[in-house]
Amino acid sequence: MENTEKAVLFTDIEEYPLFSRGKVRDVYDLDDKLLIVSSDRISAFDIILPNGIPGKGKILTEMSLFWFDFLKDVIESHLIASEVDDFPEDLHKYRDQLEGRTMLVKKAKRIDIECIVRGYISGSMWKELLNARSNGLNEVHGFSFPSDLTESGKLPNPIFTPSTKADDGHDENISFTQMCEIVDNETAELCRNKSIEIYSKAAEYALSKGIIIADTKFEFGYRDGRFILIDEVLSPDSSRFWPQNLYQPGQGQPSFDKQFIRDYLSGLDWDKTPPGPKLPEEIIEKSVAKYREAKKMLTGK
Repeated sequence: MENTEKAVLFTDIEEYPLFSRGKVRDVYDLDDKLLIVSSDRISAFDIILPNGIPGKGKILTEMSLFWFDFLKDVIESHLIASEVDDFPEDLHKYRDQLEGRTMLVKKAKRIDIECIVRGYISGSMWKELLNARSNGLNEVHGFSFPSDLTESGKLPNPIFTPSTKADDGHDENISFTQMCEIVDNETAELCRNKSIEIYSKAAEYALSKGIIIADTKFEFGYRDGRFILIDEVLSPDSSRFWPQNLYQPGQGQPSFDKQFIRDYLSGLDWDKTPPGPKLPEEIIEKSVAKYREAKKMLTGK
């Protein structure tokens, strides 16, 4: 069935300055607040593709709102409001751009570390472990791994594997000791402890709904001296969601994220430099179906 919803690729709010425009989000500066708008842009291999995934921004926003509420007993979030009627009145005329995909949040002093928790080994950490094993080692960034651990294998306990936060280029995995050289020890400990606590609660819940959260990343900040959860949380854009019923360690896993799009693009004669190729309707439909399925399984909506 063809998707009749039109993709929102960019927003244009005249009353407030653009704070930042990332691969997915347009963020506007409202003095002591930020307006975060999740567009339908889709990126792969660090390149924004010319056509988006209609409704993707709404799905990501709805999932973040669900998790912020679910985790409120664990940590305070930056969320103020998500309904356009609760935004400043001069934003109401932009309802067609903002409805269902926008969060009004507290502005916080961001901690410039990607706080990554892994319950399973995959992606860049698996590649680094393979490289270490080729040199006769079984340790990466201070973590020793079971000798029989295979790709996508479950770790004995969730691990905190921070990375640098690069506005341009690629983030770099670092050790906790290296993190303590970037931020103070108290902040580093807070990031590690809260990240693992959040992941453990969310992963247990998701598993009860048939989804494995293999890994995820969080962002934190300080507001009025309080340590809070910021940005978005536990969406297919920031996490690896695997269907539990198809899980088979020892190989890559089917997922609910944009891996489907990456796989399609990898089969093209494209050198992964801009401009990116336009996605066919069939790929768009299959991709948005993955996002919708994950949202329904987790939120019941």
